[in-house]
Amino acid sequence: MSTKVSDHILQRLREWEVEHVFAYPGDGINGLLAAWGRAENNPRFVQSRHEEMSAFEAVGYAKFSGRVGVCAATSGPGAIHLLNGLYDAKLDHVPVVAIVGQTNRSAMGGSYQQEVDLLSLYKDVASDFCEMVTVPEQLPNVLDRAIRTAVAHRSVTAVIIPADVQELDYSPPGHEFKMVPSSLGMPHYAPVPADDDLQRAADVLNSGGKTAILIGQGARAARPEVKAVADRLGAGVAKALLGKDALEDDLPYVTGAIGLLGTRPSYEMMRECDTLLVIGSSFPYTQFLPEFGKARAVQVDIDPHMVGLRYPFEVNLVGDAAGTLRRLLPLLEQMEDPAWRQKIEANVARWWEVMERRAAVDADPVNPEHVTHALSGLLPDDVILSADSGSAANWYARHLRLRGAMRGSLSGTLATMGPGVPYAIGAKFAHGGRPAIALVGDGAMQMNGMAELITVAKYWQDWEDPRLIVAVFNNQDLNQVTWEMRAMQGAPQFLPSQSIPDVAYADFARSLGLAGLRVEKPDDVVSAWETALAADRPCVLDFVTDPAVPPIPPHATLDQIEAAAASILKGDSDRSAVVRQGFKAKVQDFLPGRRHGQDER
Repeated sequence: MSTKVSDHILQRLREWEVEHVFAYPGDGINGLLAAWGRAENNPRFVQSRHEEMSAFEAVGYAKFSGRVGVCAATSGPGAIHLLNGLYDAKLDHVPVVAIVGQTNRSAMGGSYQQEVDLLSLYKDVASDFCEMVTVPEQLPNVLDRAIRTAVAHRSVTAVIIPADVQELDYSPPGHEFKMVPSSLGMPHYAPVPADDDLQRAADVLNSGGKTAILIGQGARAARPEVKAVADRLGAGVAKALLGKDALEDDLPYVTGAIGLLGTRPSYEMMRECDTLLVIGSSFPYTQFLPEFGKARAVQVDIDPHMVGLRYPFEVNLVGDAAGTLRRLLPLLEQMEDPAWRQKIEANVARWWEVMERRAAVDADPVNPEHVTHALSGLLPDDVILSADSGSAANWYARHLRLRGAMRGSLSGTLATMGPGVPYAIGAKFAHGGRPAIALVGDGAMQMNGMAELITVAKYWQDWEDPRLIVAVFNNQDLNQVTWEMRAMQGAPQFLPSQSIPDVAYADFARSLGLAGLRVEKPDDVVSAWETALAADRPCVLDFVTDPAVPPIPPHATLDQIEAAAASILKGDSDRSAVVRQGFKAKVQDFLPGRRHGQDER
């Protein structure tokens, strides 16, 4: 039997050691589907409920495996559905390759069914490489370049294959004019800056006495080096959300997250520092960095297109984080005065005390901060965590103390709803022997998480460790937007847009053969987590939480909190008045700034 183009594509993916393709079928990729049958499902076709979920699963797989994620979809609507997940990968700098079908070449330009100009549609999301295969000889070069470019640029690439081309006999490029042969392999390389640039950076960092370090996901492979630099400079370390798992939260000088979902110690460190070192992060919110002119700053990033952003850095070092810091460290002077580090550590210790108190505040019926805070001490050492966008991301950012080999991620830059559950599924295909936990709001769960429970039910028995826990924060409110309306517009909750139905998530899980618990009392939270972590199958925990618990940003003032509370009285139910007063009393423990001339602390 002759080798078809579709056969060669799967063969080439195997040669690239691609083990999974997250996909949904359709007639635009019928040739590939037939080839999968002939290849005995190698690489494995992982079927989602929707193409967007396939893309999210590929993103989660890539984030947690460190390998390229591959997804596939049919022409027209299937290719369109991939886009949101692909943009999530693009904005978070995750290597993902999309393989999509197209109508037959003979129908192109004929306004044919499901004919979409995919080259134009994908030219932004796959701006680094997007090609359509029109003759067999374009392969394997197009596929090789798509994979190599995705890995090298940490970006999205796309290969478009018309349905009739998939069915053609494969013939390789020849040794002749206008043929482009190809070869396998992506060599590892780690650029480091020039010596002169390193010395200039050291001069800036040595000039300060109050150094703040901000790390992102680009520092994940440089954990020992970040610690060494922080100790040498007597610095504190804040983390962008995508870098939450880049350094342990139980280190006394790690101030935690930064930004709207951040902590007070991070906020205060940035306000008071005189020197800033940013490593592997493109954190976008300038207002959470030091005031312009107050701090001298150095940036380290492997991508030359991402340096010089967000802050007026004096020195931009383009290089691999670990290699750059190893060469920078001997040039740094040991900070002898411990006062700055001691202040940071005191603020961090106090912050965790405040978080514990906030988690203990009564709510109606369950405090969502208690749900996450209780999980923190129960986390398995090898857990993989995902969080969806919304107020659940606040609790993930502030209450979970990651340590050791724990991993965690969310949609950092696109901040899209919906990736929490598919990220966890991708994680389980990357590391079937590790437990995974997804923290998901009820809005995201209704949007697509429930459907992907069917995917979990389809595959979970193939995983060495069957534990995949989906924790739903069920407050019947699109809570993050509700609080943004209160804080930014001073508007009460607009029920027609914000109120969502109460759904029996645990019952639905049990109907699929999974485990499920509904938790309506604070005293049952810990035992629910323990039950799920001991379960012999995936589990959905339906936590009925109070929507009146505010995801307070670290820079909020008491006046803003009172305004938000007033909006509850103006337009919302008053059932949480006691809870609100309790939080008002507690919130003064960590609000920065002054009011009426008195320190709010």
